[in-house]
Amino acid sequence: MTAQRLTGAEMVIKALVDQGVDVVFGYPGGAVLPIYDALFQQKELRHILVRHEQGAIHAAEGYARSTGKVGVVLVTSGPGATNCVTGLVDALMDSTPIVCLTGQVPTHLIGNDAFQEADTVGITRPCTKHNYLVKTTDDVARTIHEAFHVARSGRPGPVVVDLPKNVVVAEGTYQAPVAVRHKSYHPQVKGETSRIEQAVDLMAAAKRPLFYVGGGVVNSGPAASQLLTSFARLTGFPVTLTLMGLGAYPASDKQFLGMLGMHGTFEANMAMHGCDVMVCVGARFDDRVTGRLDAFSPGSKKIHIDIDPSSINKNVHVDIPIIGDAAYVIEDMIKIWKARQHRADPAALASWWSTIDGWRKRECLSYVPSRELIKPQFALQRLFERLKGRDDVFVSTEVGQHQMWAAQFLRFDKPNRWLTSGGLGTMGYGLPAAMGAQVAHPKALCIDVAGEASILMNIQEMSTLAQYRLPVKVFILNNRYMGMVRQWQEFFFGGRYSESYMDSLPDFVKLADAFGAVGLRASKPDEVDGLIDEMLRVDRAVIADVMVDPAENCYPMIPAGAAHNEIKLGPDGDGNASPPSDEGMILV
Repeated sequence: MTAQRLTGAEMVIKALVDQGVDVVFGYPGGAVLPIYDALFQQKELRHILVRHEQGAIHAAEGYARSTGKVGVVLVTSGPGATNCVTGLVDALMDSTPIVCLTGQVPTHLIGNDAFQEADTVGITRPCTKHNYLVKTTDDVARTIHEAFHVARSGRPGPVVVDLPKNVVVAEGTYQAPVAVRHKSYHPQVKGETSRIEQAVDLMAAAKRPLFYVGGGVVNSGPAASQLLTSFARLTGFPVTLTLMGLGAYPASDKQFLGMLGMHGTFEANMAMHGCDVMVCVGARFDDRVTGRLDAFSPGSKKIHIDIDPSSINKNVHVDIPIIGDAAYVIEDMIKIWKARQHRADPAALASWWSTIDGWRKRECLSYVPSRELIKPQFALQRLFERLKGRDDVFVSTEVGQHQMWAAQFLRFDKPNRWLTSGGLGTMGYGLPAAMGAQVAHPKALCIDVAGEASILMNIQEMSTLAQYRLPVKVFILNNRYMGMVRQWQEFFFGGRYSESYMDSLPDFVKLADAFGAVGLRASKPDEVDGLIDEMLRVDRAVIADVMVDPAENCYPMIPAGAAHNEIKLGPDGDGNASPPSDEGMILV
């Protein structure tokens, strides 16, 4: 094929199209106007104009997490790039593939404190999987192709490509995408056979086994979830999922114990504490799951399957590390299990399930209903009932109590349907993430479960919904507090509610109207079903303001720095003990 002579801006557009990109989330500015001009003169890429660059990153995250594809962002130099930092760290923590194209001042002005100059590469180095400063036009296409390879391969993550204005204005030779062979980056996808064999033999000998599964299985693709489900049913082992792993295993399956961790179920956390063989697949033993490390799952043998070598033995020492992609490793495990005609010890497994069923009988997600006040759990239960049987539902969340209640009460049978900020815990994530999912799935139902404090972080994206007629539903659990902050202040700071009360909230119904959306409100339990039905019926963006009990706390709860068996099930602690203690608490 004859080499094409294009401007750097035209190369950017062609490279994106050649990478299979169909939509870009962005905000224009001086340094990227040549790229926006090239964007204007083509019809293959759709651009979504956000109202803040942080919203662009979160929208790209929602697009990426709901599709498995790379999300793409285009912003200008200086504040355009720095406004992306929070979203980039969020994507890094949660292993979300993003390519963020940032404008930069001309190369001869770099370092001169030029207008809207920032050291984007320096600022984003700790925020990204990798970043680039493109210095010549001939490098534009090759760099973008490599950026996509880095973003989506291995453990996915965000990549920044910084594009000086003179580089995108000048002409150069376009390079078509070829198989990228990076000189130092070679992710291992196939696990070591000998270690897989050791792991399978250890699993077959287990008396109290447990699958502990994280977002890595979701990132691996639908095949990984299907293989995991097949393997779990083949072995008969119980399965628990992290916050980021929800949907990787069907929540309706009898072997599913629920989410584990700080606000996970009693049975999942107690199984983690009491297991003798733990099979960790695509999770990273983060502190919200492990609790106190010296008391974490004492006496268990640990198998860790992860594509990221740096995650192995980072937080918890494991007995059998397996580096590889979840789908490949689980597929090999199934083959070896069958070839060796393994079968779990039926008596031991029956005893283990009997113990787990005893923990299940505690009904840890139960709550005291009210005829006067809407309990947040009740609102989510009613929402879940209305969503049953629908395959086209994507749920995002903001961050706080509502996020944990949503994780507990909205149950997902498929991956890529649950979009939340796990590692960074970014307030303001949910609305733009739902927006990105809606762009990717225009006929689907996309719901942002929100808190009244968190939704205000990126409320301006309601304007984007209006511009593009995106019918995202915002389901606010409005308790007039920064709920999780208030809960910790109640437990650990003597009920001194320092700056956690939201005493100047907008009227969300009127606010919805101002943005061209539909505003709804429910104040009593008997109004909830009608509100949900109307929210789902309307083919427009909706803000549903559900006024919930301001004093309700989120249980179960493992206090930070405590062990799994120190879980508290309600205001009376574990049912017999006192409320959560701050002894040995680690504030994070």
